Amino acid sequence: MVRVPDYRVSCGYRGRKGMADEKIQIRVTSTGQTLDVVVFNKRLDVITVVLGEGLHNVRVDLMPTRNNMAYAGSALGREIVYERSREDVKGDLAAAAGFRDYRR
Repeated sequence: MVRVPDYRVSCGYRGRKGMADEKIQIRVTSTGQTLDVVVFNKRLDVITVVLGEGLHNVRVDLMPTRNNMAYAGSALGREIVYERSREDVKGDLAAAAGFRDYRR
């Protein structure tokens, strides 16, 4: 039996089981539509989300608004908003890190 090499390119390791992607719900301000997006990186000063899947995905940086009540960014000319305050995200990050004494 001769094995034929497979030349297809895979964009990710399909066998990963230990890590679950965090999803958040964002709102497109022009239409009011809500979308579930995957969080690529989450820090207090910036949240990076991924819109779409595969080769045609778009990364968007969401920055805190002036009053720190939401995170906003622009994807393909449209404004998107994550409607959680900076303090809520701080609590989420503390809970994810395993700290017991955090204020929500």
